[in-house]
Amino acid sequence: MINLLIENIVKYVELEPEEKRKIAAVVSLKKVKRREMLLQVGEVQKSIIFVVKGCLRSYALDHKGFEHVLQFAPNNFWIGDLTSLKLKHPSILYIDAIFESEILVISHTDFEALYHAVPKLERCFRILYERSIAASQRRIVERQTLPAFERYLCFLNRFPDLCHILPKRMIASYIGVTPEFFSRLVHLSFKHKKE
Repeated sequence: MINLLIENIVKYVELEPEEKRKIAAVVSLKKVKRREMLLQVGEVQKSIIFVVKGCLRSYALDHKGFEHVLQFAPNNFWIGDLTSLKLKHPSILYIDAIFESEILVISHTDFEALYHAVPKLERCFRILYERSIAASQRRIVERQTLPAFERYLCFLNRFPDLCHILPKRMIASYIGVTPEFFSRLVHLSFKHKKE
């Protein structure tokens, strides 16, 4: 399991065997049940989460109680509320497991110590944070400027494996439409494929 995490890191930086051992020493494997809550609004996130198997999501609730999915984290994805984790602010997000999942967890304290023990990790996570910011900006622009059908096509391109296994209401929430309207988008996409 830890090998998947190491493989994810070595996409960005080379690691010596001793550095890999230092990382492995602070990583914990956790099995989470479907719908298990890993972070609630108001809590301070205390660990970094890497998905080995399954799928997690982060979301917020609006004043009417409607969910707004911000991120899906399938296999080999990181997930968290960075503002809560880094600034120790109460979270504005929920994080839960969509399916039974296996995750690797590193406490924030251990992670900060790893930056000193394995300085290359700073570069790795700078790259990951930059990519995360870029993805967030892209999502904001898509949400603000693209019609719903094009947002759905962007989702299909970004997550081709998830479109068949995620609950439709969660995909609808992610692209910013009602479940009813989402059904029409799916119908349109079938017509679009035939053309």
